[in-house]
Amino acid sequence: MLQKLTALAVDIQAGPGKEPGTNAGTNPGITPNTTGLPGLGVLKDIVGALVAWGLVAAVAALVVSAAALGFAKVTNRGGMADQSKTGVLYAALGAIVLGGANAIIAFFADTGATI
Repeated sequence: MLQKLTALAVDIQAGPGKEPGTNAGTNPGITPNTTGLPGLGVLKDIVGALVAWGLVAAVAALVVSAAALGFAKVTNRGGMADQSKTGVLYAALGAIVLGGANAIIAFFADTGATI
């Protein structure tokens, strides 16, 4: 029974009209490398600078939103307070995504490599 199930699984992996074992699990052997194209170091520097700029912008947005939230609470402006809270949350979310960009991409790249 187990042998029949194994043979059926191999047939399903091969696909319709193909010999079992001829195309199942084909790996082209392509892996990322850092020497394939020139300028990778420069591109990394540019992206790193963009991340730094983004983090500075997130800090500025957080400061402005927090100040607006304080002003809105003191002057009893509910609508402005709600918008300021949203600004604080977006600034914090932006900082999380920018700060964790390497970890997020590495996680999904490692997950994709196991498929």
